[in-house]
Amino acid sequence: MTIRLYDTSARQIRDFVPLSAGCVSIYLCGATVQAAPHIGHIRSGLNFDIMRRWFEFRGYDVTFIRNVTDIDDKIIWKAAEQNRPWWSIGYENERAFGDAYITLGCLPPTYEPRATGHVTEMVEMMRTLIERGHAYEADGSVYFDVRSWPSYLELSKQDLDEMRQPAEEGITGKRDPRDFAMWKASKPGEPDWETPWGRGRPGWHLECSAMAHRYLGSAFDIHGGGLDLVFPHHENEIAQAKAYGDEFAKYWVHNAWVTMSGEKMSKSLGNSVLVGEMVKHWRPIVLRYYLGTPHYRSTIEYSEEALRDAESAFARIEGFIQRVVELAGKPVEPAADVPPAFAEAMDDDLGVPQALAVVHTTVRQGNSALAADDKDAAVARLAEVRAMLGVLGLDPLDAQWAGESDQSQDLHGVVDSLVRMVLDQRQAARARKDWTTADAIRDQLNQSGLVIEDGPQGPRWTLGPR
Repeated sequence: MTIRLYDTSARQIRDFVPLSAGCVSIYLCGATVQAAPHIGHIRSGLNFDIMRRWFEFRGYDVTFIRNVTDIDDKIIWKAAEQNRPWWSIGYENERAFGDAYITLGCLPPTYEPRATGHVTEMVEMMRTLIERGHAYEADGSVYFDVRSWPSYLELSKQDLDEMRQPAEEGITGKRDPRDFAMWKASKPGEPDWETPWGRGRPGWHLECSAMAHRYLGSAFDIHGGGLDLVFPHHENEIAQAKAYGDEFAKYWVHNAWVTMSGEKMSKSLGNSVLVGEMVKHWRPIVLRYYLGTPHYRSTIEYSEEALRDAESAFARIEGFIQRVVELAGKPVEPAADVPPAFAEAMDDDLGVPQALAVVHTTVRQGNSALAADDKDAAVARLAEVRAMLGVLGLDPLDAQWAGESDQSQDLHGVVDSLVRMVLDQRQAARARKDWTTADAIRDQLNQSGLVIEDGPQGPRWTLGPR
């Protein structure tokens, strides 16, 4: 058994060999909390949640760090726009991100550190980098000297001489316009902290180098994040950490974007689809299915049609689960292992689409067993399906979805009582051979979004696609 991952730094899929046998350490760049999360933000959390679950299923002890950037230019700008304290903007949106992760079934990280809680570590790192000639102070700001680190841009494979000055940095006391800010000098009205170089606040990149070192040490297995973070954020993290003396991350794993009309979903483009609004119209487990089942390196082009397709596909899985649970008359526990084809797909760079195909194949086999009245085979297939869905965080019988399941069960009971009254009328029409009325009742139910199936135990209903 060997898990293989696409390593951005190597531009190829590599066998995963942990630094410490039986353990996996993961650092994921989390939320910058200037606004509430859209589904593009949460996709990253979902992808790495599935990675974490698969490592744990394979028997690894996982340490999973997901940071919160609670101070940066955008948060300060938002605070000024709304005439609010910067920390209230950050806290409100941090709560929104936390709620979104929980709502979509992400396991809590081992630790979730905030940038503002680690200024001490940042100051220590800057002091060392200045002493070693890799950083310098200018007008109260501290910059990293990119020319001092020959392997700068090793992740993004760019040519330093062809780079332009980052627009957001502006013209300052930099020695080279491509040097980046690790610490920004205090400005009137902005939050600041005391340092040996004067009061100021963190630059964006330093926080992650400092927090990764604090929680995972000088070397760790996997650094993750969205593809848009490769440059400049991750590139600058590497330069800072390695110049400081850390080995830093052994593997770099990046997820692709969620797009709308071909553009990356972002707050600045005004095309965000907020998680808080989405879950008012779509069940959270369906939204997780939609965001989590494409391959993590493939772009998702958002559309309601694609969401409806995901809803229908998941409904087929749920329908099978419900029928077997009813037949068994008792809980069916997940199998201890997953089918070999599922494991092979997941081991191969987290091939969730191929793994999901195994889930649907197993569901079809289970439905065939139900049709043949083979209870034992149906229960066995359900146990396998539950094991696979558990890895994907999509098992509707799992405790993490208990709230949704309870709410759905209450609603199901109400609808079932109403539908049964109509089905009784249809059965009465069939009994008197009034086929026209019976068919009309069935067609009306179908138009209402219900699918009616006639079986040996009588008619049963399920929700059809929207």
